[in-house]
Amino acid sequence: MKKVLRNYNFDFDKNERRIINAFCKQVLKQVGGNSDHFRTERAFTAIMDKLTKSDETVKFTKEEFIHISEQLKSNIRYLNEQVKKVWFFKKWIYKSLISQYTLLYDNHFKD
Repeated sequence: MKKVLRNYNFDFDKNERRIINAFCKQVLKQVGGNSDHFRTERAFTAIMDKLTKSDETVKFTKEEFIHISEQLKSNIRYLNEQVKKVWFFKKWIYKSLISQYTLLYDNHFKD
């Protein structure tokens, strides 16, 4: 059963803010300038603005929440697939990214 009303207020610590900010920059770099991904670009730009302006609780809209949770899920899936294919050094880097993204997703964005 799905929740009818959901709270989109989040209290991120300093490290989580840094990870989300870097994640948003990465997504914006990938979709920047493409008119097909206008909604995604707008959502991640708004997320970055909210993270930099507010030191307290961050309130996301439903669209921003959906975009960031889906993007985190797909990144975790992609990195798990890549870990099986790469050598030691990249595997070491990917595993740290996977652990950071998984903790962030499980703590704040999991349904």
